[in-house]
Amino acid sequence: MRIFDVAALTGKNLITNTERHRFVDLKVVGIDLAGSENRPTGFCVMTEDLFAKTCIVYKDHEILDLVKSTMPRVVAVDAPLSLPRGRTSLEVREPYHLRGCDRELLRLGIKFFPITLGPMRRLTERGMRLKPSIEQLGVKVIEVYPGGAQDVLRIPRKRAGLDKLLRGLRRLGIKGLKHGMSGDELDAVTCALVGYLYLRGSYVILGDEEEGVIVMPKPLKKRAIAGGSSSI
Repeated sequence: MRIFDVAALTGKNLITNTERHRFVDLKVVGIDLAGSENRPTGFCVMTEDLFAKTCIVYKDHEILDLVKSTMPRVVAVDAPLSLPRGRTSLEVREPYHLRGCDRELLRLGIKFFPITLGPMRRLTERGMRLKPSIEQLGVKVIEVYPGGAQDVLRIPRKRAGLDKLLRGLRRLGIKGLKHGMSGDELDAVTCALVGYLYLRGSYVILGDEEEGVIVMPKPLKKRAIAGGSSSI
């Protein structure tokens, strides 16, 4: 697990010349958001050649600083970014617990936690607070679900073992991954990968735009993803 700030991605003394040229034209950011600023949030920057660099952050301003410094094409966030239709608040008891996109996950047999369940309330609140702040930077924000994406891409979830997930991501063609990465970082890599596939048009939308959608990858026809500037 690596904890660093903007300088660690852009500082001249903190990355090699080989790494620096990769980050001239950043493409995608993936965020495995925690429900609290006191818990680790995984942050990943992925370039068009599928090179991933990760870190752990905590505070909202750290996330915004990193997004601002990298200015990606899209930010893919693992957190609910909207409320179910008919629901006005997470604080008031109301009979609306699932969005249309959540119901579609259920139909696909993909397990998840409803946004009104315990800690998910805080995560939803934080996600909905961060989304407009990121969009004010001129960056598109999409909601993704790394666990579901891993199911679709046929790689293990982190609960099966971090080494297994890391190997699965490597098989898909992700570069820059290192042993010892945390589950938050590997899920952030998965988020970034979904954002990358979104830019390539290899995605499906669950739900409707008015209520809120989840972006999921299409099942892969090949075992690895071909990276490169011609793909985006």
